Amino acid sequence: MRTQRLKAGASVVTEGQLVSECGVLISGYACRHKVAKDGGRQIVSFHVPGDLLDMQHLWLETADHNVQVITDANVAFVPVTALRQLVEDHPALGVALWRDSLLDASVFREWVLNVGRRDAKTRIAHMLCEFVARSEAAGLGGPSDQVIPMTQEHIGDATGLTPVHVNRMLRTLREEGALKGSGRDLQVADWKCLKQSAEFRGDYLHLAA
Repeated sequence: MRTQRLKAGASVVTEGQLVSECGVLISGYACRHKVAKDGGRQIVSFHVPGDLLDMQHLWLETADHNVQVITDANVAFVPVTALRQLVEDHPALGVALWRDSLLDASVFREWVLNVGRRDAKTRIAHMLCEFVARSEAAGLGGPSDQVIPMTQEHIGDATGLTPVHVNRMLRTLREEGALKGSGRDLQVADWKCLKQSAEFRGDYLHLAA
């Protein structure tokens, strides 16, 4: 593998690209997104250290979406040919990668529900709860220890809301005591309160499996 240090905003994978390597996020944070014809961006997932960023390219050679780091990050790039050989030599690794793909699908289903059916405040709170729960599972500290790295633009692009609406809902969550800080200094002030605002149940993350 090779490792590369990327600045915030740099692309890991670009839609339409022929991909010969799969990325693993070593440090920093990333997102997957699609871009509409008018230039509007829809973020479809956020990623924490340890995540496999584009494992579908193990078998699908052309990227159908974009992967971008949202903070400075270190990414390891593993050749697809080497990964395929590993899967052949170690079937248990193949099972693990298949499970990772199934977990991605579970998260995507929840995101469709979140954007399509939850109100603005619940939508934002739920997205933040998922991010905090996954970060904690990755060993990055408890809810009150984490600084949320997304900008209001990232949050808006992930939830289908305008920056003005995002700002208003974050202010409401701060006033209710769920969050504190602002910008990239946003933190969880009361985890229980945030989960209640989000109506969050993390069973779709299968963290105990």
